[in-house]
Formats: sequence, C-alpha cells, structure tokens
Amino acid sequence: MVLANWQPPPWQKIVLALAIGTAGGWLAQSLHIPLAWMIGAMSATTVAAMAGLPITLPIVYRTAMVAVLGVMLGSGFAPEILNRVADWALSLLGLAAYTVVSAAVVAVFLRKVAGYDPITAYFSASPGGLSEMVIIGGANGGDERIISLTHTSRILLVVLALPFVMQWVFGHTPGPRPAGGIPLAEAEAGDMIVLTLCGVVGFFAARLVRLPAAAILGPMIVSAAVHLVGWSDAKPPTELVAAAQVVVGTTIGCRFAGIGLRLVGHTLLASLGSTTILVAGSLVFAVLLQPVTDLSAVALFLAYAPGGVAEMSLIALALSIDAALVATHHIARIFLIVVCTPLLFRLLPVSVIGRKPGQSGNPPGT
Repeated sequence: MVLANWQPPPWQKIVLALAIGTAGGWLAQSLHIPLAWMIGAMSATTVAAMAGLPITLPIVYRTAMVAVLGVMLGSGFAPEILNRVADWALSLLGLAAYTVVSAAVVAVFLRKVAGYDPITAYFSASPGGLSEMVIIGGANGGDERIISLTHTSRILLVVLALPFVMQWVFGHTPGPRPAGGIPLAEAEAGDMIVLTLCGVVGFFAARLVRLPAAAILGPMIVSAAVHLVGWSDAKPPTELVAAAQVVVGTTIGCRFAGIGLRLVGHTLLASLGSTTILVAGSLVFAVLLQPVTDLSAVALFLAYAPGGVAEMSLIALALSIDAALVATHHIARIFLIVVCTPLLFRLLPVSVIGRKPGQSGNPPGT
C-alpha cells in the first residue's frame, strides 16, 4: 500500500519528463519530421502524461528557453528590416479583424456545440494568450481547467498539423539551412555573452514594465535593437535552439498530467473543432490579403495561425519562413487579446454571458 501511494520527488519527475521529451525529439529528428525536436518532445510527453507517468516540468524551464527563442527571433531583425515595417500595416489591420471575427465564431461553437458555459467559452475562444486567458477567465468565473486545456490542446493540434498543412496546401518544404546559428563548438565567447545579456536584460526589463509574454518579448526587443544597430550579427547555437524546442514541447505535454481521460477527450474534441475554425480562418485571410499586401501567402498564413508566439516562431525558423514578420504579427495579437478581451468582457450584457462574473458553472465532461 505504501509503495502504491509512493510518488517520486519533483526532481525525478523533471528528469523523466526531459528524458522522454528528448527521446521523442530525437526520434522525430531521425524520421525527418518538420519541427522535429518540439513536435517529438510534445507528442512523447503527451502520451506519457495521459498514461499516468509521473512527469512534470516547472514553468521556469520554459521561461528560460523561451527567452532563448526571443533572442533568436531578435537576431533576425537586420537593419534592412526597418524598410519593411510599412509593408506590414495592412496585414496587421487584417490580423485585428481576423482575431475578433474568429474569436466570436469559436465562442459560439464552444457554447452551442461543445456545451461550454458562456464565460469559459468566451475565454477559451481567443486565438492566443494561454496564460493570460486562464488567469483572467478564472477570476471572472470561468473554469480554469477547461480554459487551460482548450488552449493547450489548440497549441498541440496546431503545432502537430501546421508544418504538414503548409506542405500540402502551399507546397512549402523546409529550407536547406537549420533554424539556429552555428554549432556551439564554433561559437565565440564574446557573441555568447552579448546574446546572454540580451536575454537576461530583456526579460527583467519586460517584467519590470509588465509586458505580456515578457519571457519572449523582452529578449526579442533587446536582441532586435542590438542587431538593428549592428552591434552583433550572432545567433544562438543550433544545440541551444534544439534544447529550447524540447523544453517548449515537453511543457505542453506535461500539461495533460493528472487530468481525467473523460475531460481530456471532451476538450480535445471541442478543441479540434475550434482549431479547425481558426486555421481555416487564417488560411482564408492569408489568401485574401496576399494580393493586397504583396506578402507571401505562406508567411501570412503562419503569421495568422492560432498558435503561441514561441511555437509559431519556431515553425517559421524551422521552415525558413520570414520569422520577423511572423513574430511581429503574433506579438501584436498578444497585445490585442490581452488588452481587448477583458475590456470587451466587461461591456457584454449578462444576457450574453449567461450569468454574472464570479458565478461558477459545471464544466463539460466532468
């Protein structure tokens, strides 16, 4: 009986999670799957978590590795990119329209088809802002488990499907160059110091001014500034970028630990439907805006895709797509979601929400 109730200490759960994630990433890399290290780690740890293995990965690990991705994204902002910002104005306006329309359609789907309560459906419908929507939605009476699991499932499904969809729909195949910079063994110590400072200074500065997605946005801004003024042209080593993919993927998979199969099954089905709506919407907007903006349709599709900024930026890097454009649009969407979603919620009448904020309902699938 004692052995049946025994649980390994936290560090063993962390080691097991990273080991499973790394093994999954290695297998996916061996099979030449797009975005192998993240997709492999995410798939392996999701299966492990659903099977009941004792795995966990504290958010601090993801925060550290997302900062690496922020530095990596910032390193793509060469001085000549300043001349392109004006070219993104129409696509950014289109992004705002897509965000509002898609969130409204998904909210109706989750409410009417999936059976979510109105508040949970509202905060589960936004195409981004996982952490913020869980916190704000829970504070306003939504079910935090459902909101978190819906957003996590959306990211899981998008990351799994998007590289293949892009190949099937657009015929886009990964470019010949890896996503990261040079191998770690060839990196200059001075360059690594500069990049490390970009990550550390950017993260704490963003936290100080309370920027959303501070872990990726702060390092990206500082790194972009350093690269735009020409102080450095270095990029994080390939091994570090691969490690970041493993940690991000493992974190997603670990979110499924300790959740009942019935709840997971119901939410996955609901998320599959809502994710299909969001991906179809991003595809439609990308095709419609391509001739107006003269931007690549595949880049617009990825810029509008309903995944997290870290995950979508990794896909852009892995598939040699315009990472600066993709990251800028996803960051703009985070600001839009974080600022506008709570404000709009306060303006909605009780007749739309279904009950006053703060009153909880029974979550579906329980």
